[in-house]
Amino acid sequence: MDWMLFAIFLVTCGAAGATGAAFNPGAWYMRLEKPWFTPPNWAFPVAWTSIYLLISFAGARVAVLDGSGYALAFWAAQAGFATLWTPIFFGLRQMKGAILVIVMLWISVLGATVLHWQLDFWAGLAFMPYLAWVTVAAALNVGIVRLNPDVKPLAIDKI
Repeated sequence: MDWMLFAIFLVTCGAAGATGAAFNPGAWYMRLEKPWFTPPNWAFPVAWTSIYLLISFAGARVAVLDGSGYALAFWAAQAGFATLWTPIFFGLRQMKGAILVIVMLWISVLGATVLHWQLDFWAGLAFMPYLAWVTVAAALNVGIVRLNPDVKPLAIDKI
């Protein structure tokens, strides 16, 4: 594995993860009704840190292989959608709009998983926890929307 590539992928993940610091859940999120399967708060940073390390490993393994273009395109797409979801859900409080983003995130993670797996067993395996986590996150997003039908998005003039 090329450690410089790993570092580049990891920095990219860190940039995506920085939206979590910029748009943290806060009191607004804590007041929302949540589905019974909501993980404890401590699980989120542990899961994302683990996922970012794993998919950086996967990207670095695949980047040097012939035919990795589509796998890396899906890797980039998931990074973009992961970056976008947090400001939409927590920043703008557009919980319904965030569903569209997380569906696109799920599709890009699935595409990355399948394509990485086709190129390198370990890279594909490294994406599996991410696919599971995004599946849970999508269910949480939908569940929160259903349990909080009267919660309105943040007014643009309040930003």
